[in-house]
Amino acid sequence: MSDKYEFVENAVGRRVPKIVNGKAQTPFQGVAKYKPTGNRVAPPIRSCNDYPLDGNKIVPSIKDALVKAGIRDGMVISSHHHFRNGDLIMNQVFDAAAELGVKELMWFPSAAFPCHAPIIKHLDNGVIHHIEGSLNGPLGKYTSEGKMRGLAVLRSHGGRWQAVQDGEVHIDIAIIAAPTADSFGNATGDRGPSACGLLGFGLVDSLYADNVIVVTDNLVPFPCIPWQIQGQNVDSVVVLDKVGEPEKIVSGTTAITKSPDRLYIAELTAKFVRAAGIMQDGFSFQGGAGGTSLAFAIYLKEMMKAAGVKARFVRGGSTKYLVEMLEEGLTDYILDGQTFDLDGVRSMRENPGHVNTSPFTSYNWHGKGNFASMVDVVVLGATEVDVNFNANVVTHSDGQMLHGIGGWQNCLFSKCTILPIPAFRDRIPVIVDEVTTLVGPGELIDVIVTERGIAINPLRQDLLGATKGSGLPIRPIEEIKAEIDDLVGGAPEKPEFTDEPIGIVKWVDGTVIDTIFKVKPKVS
Repeated sequence: MSDKYEFVENAVGRRVPKIVNGKAQTPFQGVAKYKPTGNRVAPPIRSCNDYPLDGNKIVPSIKDALVKAGIRDGMVISSHHHFRNGDLIMNQVFDAAAELGVKELMWFPSAAFPCHAPIIKHLDNGVIHHIEGSLNGPLGKYTSEGKMRGLAVLRSHGGRWQAVQDGEVHIDIAIIAAPTADSFGNATGDRGPSACGLLGFGLVDSLYADNVIVVTDNLVPFPCIPWQIQGQNVDSVVVLDKVGEPEKIVSGTTAITKSPDRLYIAELTAKFVRAAGIMQDGFSFQGGAGGTSLAFAIYLKEMMKAAGVKARFVRGGSTKYLVEMLEEGLTDYILDGQTFDLDGVRSMRENPGHVNTSPFTSYNWHGKGNFASMVDVVVLGATEVDVNFNANVVTHSDGQMLHGIGGWQNCLFSKCTILPIPAFRDRIPVIVDEVTTLVGPGELIDVIVTERGIAINPLRQDLLGATKGSGLPIRPIEEIKAEIDDLVGGAPEKPEFTDEPIGIVKWVDGTVIDTIFKVKPKVS
């Protein structure tokens, strides 16, 4: 056991550290068992005395905006990820911080992507101490190798809002990349040359941060309409030539699968939704950002048309497939949390039935309800599931941390959660005895769909009854696992871990559900 950390066992038997990055932690206590007390935090009071009365908050550069915000060692710098792998701002922000000689910053992104690989040099040179946010690609690999001085803290989208409003994370300076803005700081994401859709993941930053910097490449006269970010919460506006590459919001997880096996899984999933009686007038659904989940929407659309069924709303991540459903009258609304392609951007700008939402209304567990639990069925991905229906989305079977949580955890509270997954990837089984990292408790995961059959959680006797006699290949999960193991020659050897944690996984309520440990290097 690491002498640097003291661990306790949480309610699901996972070892979790008592203190992370200098802050005391609460171990996971079970689904819906932890209830917070107290009041939400608030940003400091500001006065119009300190701002231009003509409303012009433009400053010449990112560096000038950081100086105006009083940047200093140890601050928390936040950002949103609506440009996904097309973000052009945050590398510049930390380059400017390095030029100013600032050290020991914490970066608090809603997600980081491969485009942020240049930030590794600022982790090495001490400008950034650690990152608390979803880490994808090179930054995940860097962290998995134990190179980051602090622990990575992985939160869901709703968990990020919860962490800010509950005072778990205090944002000193928020950076909001905005495709369109005015000089007062009102900003939107659904128009302009770099339009990326909505800016909902930056909303909590704008409301709670001490200082808010809007960076835009499309300055319009006041007022910027519609405004997704309100200028009254903004301190400075920076105008650059280009803030993002919107064509890159379509990343690997937002491209439809071309695999015949995975298309079959997507079709099976849609058939299950129909056979279970979920697909009926007025129902709602959400598809995740995986290629199989996107294909599911296409199959479901055709089944809805054939049956004359219309959805009340579809929860997005919006894609062109959901947009087609809205435009063809197959749903009244898209309630969009993140725009996954340029068709979604256009639709949000043009169609009043395509509504931008924030993680607060849809995902925040520490609110007076949220509408994730009102969705009839959600279709998500996973890197692993086990025979107890627990699921993992942040590490692979080799123990490497290469993905973030996104809204995945929050969506588990839908009325029916389905994980359509391949039986194996690169001849490595996806159904295992025990997941490497526990991100979602099995009691919230209802159905696993593979090309080898469909497993229904025994807790859902209603679904078992509804699909009996449907002709679908419904089988016990243990039977599917045994077949897969026989096919690939047995389960692979599990990775060995050191006692050195490199990150933790938060549950939706801010408690710690699991620890990610550094993998022991293999001896050749």
